[in-house]
Amino acid sequence: MSSGKGGPRWTQTWLGGAPSDGVDLGKPGERIGFPESGSGAVASYPRRLVALFVDWGLSMLVASLLARSLGWNPAERSMWTLVIFAIQAWLLTAFIGVTIGKRLCGIRVARLDGRPVGLVWALARTLLLVLVVPALIWDRDYRGLHDRASNTAVVNI
Repeated sequence: MSSGKGGPRWTQTWLGGAPSDGVDLGKPGERIGFPESGSGAVASYPRRLVALFVDWGLSMLVASLLARSLGWNPAERSMWTLVIFAIQAWLLTAFIGVTIGKRLCGIRVARLDGRPVGLVWALARTLLLVLVVPALIWDRDYRGLHDRASNTAVVNI
């Protein structure tokens, strides 16, 4: 699939990204000091997504139970699901570095400087996470904008 001039076609480099053009970007987490694999390595996308779905599902369960006892309509229940998700993500990340979903998936949130995440950084991370879009824009170290803004990364336990 070359252009006939010895190099790859422009669509191969554009669609395949920098590695298809011969650029070595290194392994995820390497440039920020994390190991390539094992404990402390940057967590993969699938593990992060499963953890997110577990946390969201638990938030939906809690909101549903509260909705029944408090008589919330579906719109209120949806809003409270987001609030419950945000509160649990903020507090659990701030104090222990993991949410329930992250713990079940064997991953945690770590600050790049090794210190605990803390209330302020966890709040910044959570607020950006619930906006969704920042979490969908990731860099080559698998860090979303919410992680970059809070100086964190999600790593394997």
